[in-house]
Amino acid sequence: MSRIGRLPIEIPAGVEIKIEEGNKVTVKGPKGTLEKCLPVEMTIKQEGTELIVTRPNDLKKMKSLHGLTRSLLANMVTGVTEGYQKTLEINGVGYRASKKGKEISFNLGFSHPVSMTDPEGIETEMEGQNIIHVKGIDKEKVGQYAAEIRDLRRPEPYKGKGIKYADEVIRRKVGKTGAK
Repeated sequence: MSRIGRLPIEIPAGVEIKIEEGNKVTVKGPKGTLEKCLPVEMTIKQEGTELIVTRPNDLKKMKSLHGLTRSLLANMVTGVTEGYQKTLEINGVGYRASKKGKEISFNLGFSHPVSMTDPEGIETEMEGQNIIHVKGIDKEKVGQYAAEIRDLRRPEPYKGKGIKYADEVIRRKVGKTGAK
């Protein structure tokens, strides 16, 4: 059995789950609604306040889909109850960001400011000029948008300048030494 796949998913109070034909799952909660089509090979059953995912056989593909399906369902339930958040930090002299409406404008040492617009279902908050919080109910979208922001100016290994995740550790390199 898949160690992740066999774990039941607790359904908290206030969360409504609807499983339609073709494993189209709709999860409604206090923060919003998520909809996803999961692999049709898996069987998803709701028993009381738990969701259980089972697989048809022990083929390698089915084993991997088992854990994946369970994880996606658990992420949907967590998203509509608590939501997800990623925090980014901007490091570097003169590197800053400002938010106006749904648009964030970045000054990252280029000759021009770079701007990004928040996608549907994602909200960004600024803390000062160099900390950005990306929030939303869909884990995949939150992670993707945070990665796109980070890609504007990845942290470099010599001075650590750029945009990094708050929990990311940058491996630093030693710079040039003077010739003797």
